[in-house]
Amino acid sequence: MRYFLGLITVLFLSAVVAGFLAWDNYISPGKLPQDTTVILPKGNGFSKSVDELAEKNIISYPLLFKIIAYVNKDAAKIKAGEYFFPAGISPQAVIQMLVAGQVVKHKITIAEGLNVREVSALINSDPVLTGNLPANIEEGSLLPQTYYFTYGDTRASIIARMQEKMKQTLAELWEKRGEGLPFTNPGQALTLASIVEKETGLPAERPRVAAVFLNRIKIGMKLQSDPTTVYGIEKISGKPMGRMLTFDDLKSETPYNTYVIGGLPPAPITNPSREAIEAVLHPLSTNEIFFVATGNGGHNFASSLEEHNRNVKEYRDKARHD
Repeated sequence: MRYFLGLITVLFLSAVVAGFLAWDNYISPGKLPQDTTVILPKGNGFSKSVDELAEKNIISYPLLFKIIAYVNKDAAKIKAGEYFFPAGISPQAVIQMLVAGQVVKHKITIAEGLNVREVSALINSDPVLTGNLPANIEEGSLLPQTYYFTYGDTRASIIARMQEKMKQTLAELWEKRGEGLPFTNPGQALTLASIVEKETGLPAERPRVAAVFLNRIKIGMKLQSDPTTVYGIEKISGKPMGRMLTFDDLKSETPYNTYVIGGLPPAPITNPSREAIEAVLHPLSTNEIFFVATGNGGHNFASSLEEHNRNVKEYRDKARHD
């Protein structure tokens, strides 16, 4: 009897020690030698995912890992995706990441002033996104900003998010627009914002450039915007122009040549930022109808042709001496 009780005691103590050692292994730093990224595809299932983690040295004792996960009812909660595991991560931290779905976040930044062709090239070049772009993406329908995505997201889904953000932003800003603007619908404001975006690289100048174009519209003067003319030529050729505008270009017969047509072109020429849209809906109050580059990134503005001609001469003189 004493032998039997002694055996039971030994087995019990052994189980306690084994359990303690197993738990200590579970919560202690693991043996992963370096940071490692692993993709666990959808449909893998818990057991197969654990086996893949073991093959990558993320965990050292897969059977123990599975037992504890089943006991804690975590096995059915893990989520597929791309995971980044730091060197020495503990098995407990691994299961916590899988249950929480702490997948790797990727990002793509769309700078203001890019047209649909340029945005499409950026998205197509991303190696993580899958699938094809939708056909016939409308110019001006994509809001420039940084977008985050995860493994398995599609190019079409990113475009849809960009379009929804632009739709929401334009609607919000249109409701708060200033008074006396010559727009009959938000699309016209979007078109002018796209022109302002291409005309100046200085955020502080946007409301002033917007005022110049709005003043021209109010007095019936042509917009005479180089970027719209370039866009029209590129739209016909299907490729970047790759050269400076010529006097012949300013006579080109496209609906975007604002040296020829009156008013706004039929559609945006790029995807403008929120700030550019705000600028045309809240322009500065000025009488200026001309502007010319200073050669230092900004522009000189003028209310009369005489003043404008002086600014042009100053710019040309500076260009000759540079």
